[in-house]
Amino acid sequence: MRLTARAHHVRGWRCAVRWTSSLAPLFFGFVAGCAGSAVSGGPVPATTAPEVQREMRGLWIATVGNIDWPSKRGLTPKQQRAELIEILTKAAATGINTIVLQIRPAADALYQSSLEPWAAWLTGTQGIDPGYDPLAFAIAESHARGLQLHAWINPFRAGNTADTANLASTHVFNARRDLVRVYGSNLWMDPGAPEAQERSLRAVADIVTRYDIDGIHADDYFYPYQVAESPGKMLPFPDDSTFAQYGAGASRDDWRRGNINAFVERMYAQVHAIKPGVVVGISPFGIWRPGYPESVRGLDAYASIFADSRKWLQQGWVDYFAPQLYWAIGSPQQSFPALLDWWLGENVAHRHVWPGLAAYRVQNGSATAFTFEEIPAEIRIVRQRSSTPGEILYNTKSTLKGHDGVIAKTLAMDLYSSPALVPAFTWLDSVPPPAPVLSVSGRELRITPADGEQPRWWWVRAHLRAHWTWRGHRSAEWTTRLVFAAEGSVAVSGAADRISVQAVDQAGNTSGATEWRKP
Repeated sequence: MRLTARAHHVRGWRCAVRWTSSLAPLFFGFVAGCAGSAVSGGPVPATTAPEVQREMRGLWIATVGNIDWPSKRGLTPKQQRAELIEILTKAAATGINTIVLQIRPAADALYQSSLEPWAAWLTGTQGIDPGYDPLAFAIAESHARGLQLHAWINPFRAGNTADTANLASTHVFNARRDLVRVYGSNLWMDPGAPEAQERSLRAVADIVTRYDIDGIHADDYFYPYQVAESPGKMLPFPDDSTFAQYGAGASRDDWRRGNINAFVERMYAQVHAIKPGVVVGISPFGIWRPGYPESVRGLDAYASIFADSRKWLQQGWVDYFAPQLYWAIGSPQQSFPALLDWWLGENVAHRHVWPGLAAYRVQNGSATAFTFEEIPAEIRIVRQRSSTPGEILYNTKSTLKGHDGVIAKTLAMDLYSSPALVPAFTWLDSVPPPAPVLSVSGRELRITPADGEQPRWWWVRAHLRAHWTWRGHRSAEWTTRLVFAAEGSVAVSGAADRISVQAVDQAGNTSGATEWRKP
């Protein structure tokens, strides 16, 4: 739901409603002169605070090939943690609210797993314990910064042929060689083998069951992208045996699409059966088929990688859908707005459509490189087209560090300068949680859940009255922070004269506000 807000008169003077994302004045000072103050336990309408912006602001962190993190194999646990903290801190400062972390790149794991071996991207050797649990660490550090954490998995990719001699004994290539196909230079679990599907679904169930993630995310790798066997001839995927056994009279292409459809549908149902509030997202190739819409040309994902992604969206087998629209607004055959409009038009199940944006193409030296203005312009188009806007940026290095961090700096100063909550998933849960109870003790504002649904987050806003600082006069302003509900308390600046807190449930619904006012 969207919260409405307006400025109004309080105690004979008018509150300013300028919004800032600065956290220091609010969360690193103390409540001055309010120890033991009585605070209302019921909701007080928060009519003075600015409207809460709703937008998915995602960031993909790729681990395969050490693309984004860790920066190289073999770093110490301390070095790996320091790198991840730097990424998460910069992401939060940019205004990003969701991290999509790749944790299962190729039938391996960047988390403690009894099903699959540790990924080599951590220690340099597959199967070697890195000395800590990266996923558990990432979840805790993300939540501490007000960031959601979505676990990104690759269902059927199994690695590269060049690495076969170095794969752990527990890797599927060695443990279940019958499920793995060699395709070009890639190793791939055959999606047509029921046991391959079960293996990936068990991994997903294990992650959802044991980790406090906010979402499960799969990208576009189901069947592999085709490689050329010779000029003009594509190498066929070697699934003759499984097709002969399970094809049941269907054409091979329809059978392959059916395999992926079944996996997507089952994954969606399984995740919600385990934890109804964990959301499911998929980021397919950005073109369903050439000619949809009419002006579009390019790879036929439906025919070549057997991804009937339109069906997944139309059937509601996702909670959010992030087509990789990695083209420019002015691209004549892959127009960003034309593709976005088409996908929005296919969204008959009313899920969230949040396109992937190609931050990696900004001034990358290619013939189709983006200008520095392209990503902000695409975000503005998304906001114009959607009532529940959002986007996910690929990749982390390009977004936070490329060209001296220009993308992150630009977003932080403009489009992401006001904090945003991820739009609610009302088909999962449309009932707002009860408003919290506030109390002040010593130097802390304590936040206690009311009876009923337990919150996932606290949306905390403070009004800072006009005051003098060492930098000079500061006008009245609002600050905000999304606080993980388990924290339960915040310290606030003595300049705060009002604090408004709303409970946010796992589906993103917000309660009414409970407000503390300085006596």
